[in-house]
Amino acid sequence: MSFCYKVPDLKISLITVCYNAESTIKQCIQSVISQNYGNLEYIIIDGGSTDNTIQVINQYKDYISIFVSEPDAGIYDGINKGIKMAGGDIVGALNADDFFADNTVLNIIADAFKTQDTGIIYGDLEYVNSKGDIVRNWQSGQYSAGMFNRGWMPPHPTFYCKKELFYQFGFYSLEYGTAADYELMLRFM
Repeated sequence: MSFCYKVPDLKISLITVCYNAESTIKQCIQSVISQNYGNLEYIIIDGGSTDNTIQVINQYKDYISIFVSEPDAGIYDGINKGIKMAGGDIVGALNADDFFADNTVLNIIADAFKTQDTGIIYGDLEYVNSKGDIVRNWQSGQYSAGMFNRGWMPPHPTFYCKKELFYQFGFYSLEYGTAADYELMLRFM
């Protein structure tokens, strides 16, 4: 007799941080809720928007696990808040002006974490202009030691890691401003 044991899907906590993003947040949210991965926790941290961002977000409240709107110290403070609220095994951030290319992205991410030794993944990124035209492609590749020393860095919207790494190595440091993602990746990788 043989038994088949199905490993439960890892829970992904996806964080979107926004501030006055009424022109882009709808596309971002729609790309998240169109994902066909079932074990998703969607967290939106708004920095106290004064435009119609909150009204747009409220249209999707049934799809959002956690929504907080309060002043913060910028994008990385907002992401840190989301990480601390996250109940998932895996954490990633999708900026308010970013969106997933198709509805299978989170499935691909979850599959990559099925091996026990995977702690971090990153992937390809297409940069698009306001018309939706692709203006640049960033192609991921295998990580090797020393790549950061040569100026390499994966774009943080493609960076997903096990939540436990934040508690082991620390959260985004607000001391580094817009380089906080780079500094965090140096510590993690």
